[in-house]
Amino acid sequence: MTSPAPSDTSKSPPGSRFQDVVQLMNRLLAPAPDGCPWDREQTLDSLRPYLLEEAHEVLEALEHGDVPGHQEELGDLLFQVVFQAAIREREGAFDVDSVCTRLVDKMVRRHPHVFADAVIKDSADQLSAWQEIKKAEKKAAGKAAAGTLDGVPVGLPALLRAERLGEKAAKVGFDWPDLTGVRDKVTEELGELDEAIAAGEKDAIVHELGDLLFTLTRLANKLGIGPEDALRAANVRFCRRFGAMEASVQAEGHQLKQLTLDQMNQHWDQAKRQTTEKK
Repeated sequence: MTSPAPSDTSKSPPGSRFQDVVQLMNRLLAPAPDGCPWDREQTLDSLRPYLLEEAHEVLEALEHGDVPGHQEELGDLLFQVVFQAAIREREGAFDVDSVCTRLVDKMVRRHPHVFADAVIKDSADQLSAWQEIKKAEKKAAGKAAAGTLDGVPVGLPALLRAERLGEKAAKVGFDWPDLTGVRDKVTEELGELDEAIAAGEKDAIVHELGDLLFTLTRLANKLGIGPEDALRAANVRFCRRFGAMEASVQAEGHQLKQLTLDQMNQHWDQAKRQTTEKK
C-alpha cells in the first residue's frame, strides 16, 4: 500500500492535489493491518454529525475572518465529502469521480448562458432560468412536478428553513409587496403573541411565537439581511459581552450569581461599551 504524496509547497494547478485526498482516504479505509480501525468502522449514519459539525466550523471561521482557519475547515469538510463517497464506492453505488462528473454536468447544463448561447440579463433572470431548468430535469427523469416549497431540506436549522420557504413563496408572488407591509405584520404578530401570553395559553404562545419568528425572516429579506447571519452575529456579540462582564465581576472578587440583576446590568452596560469601543 503506497502512502499519499507528501505536502508540496511548490505551485501546482488548482485541483491537482484532490487525487491525494482520495488516496489518503483509500489508505485510511484499507483492510487490516493497514488503514485505520476507527475509519473502517464508520457508516453514512455515523458520519452525519461530523458533516454538520464541519459545515458549522466553516461558517465560524468565516464569521471571525479567520483565513487560515477557513482553509483548514474547508479541508475538513472536503474530507467528509470524500469519506462518504468512498463508503458508497465500497457499496458498489458510486465513487467520487461520478460525484464530480454529475456536478460538472449539472452546472454546465444550468449555465447555458456561459457554456451555450443562451442570453441572461442579470442574476434575477439567471435564478428564474435555473428553476425552469431544474423543472425540465425532473420531468425528463420522470419525477412528479415539484410543489413550490419542495426542495427545502427539513433538516435545515429552523430559522434558515423559514427563510428559504419564504423566499420560495415570494418567487410566485406570495409575499408582502414592500417593507411597510411586512413590518406592520410584525406588529400584528407581536400583538397576537401578547394576547396569548395574557391568556396563559401555552399552545397559543408557541403558535404565535413561531408566526412572529417566521415573519421576522421576511422582514430581514426585505432589508437585504440574512436572518441566520444576523442571529449568529448576535450570538457572537452576546458571548463577547457576557464574557467581558463575567471577567469584570471576577476581577472584583465576586461571582455573577452573587450579584443582583441591577448590579449585573451595570456590568453588562460597561462590557457593552468596552466591546463596542474595541470593535
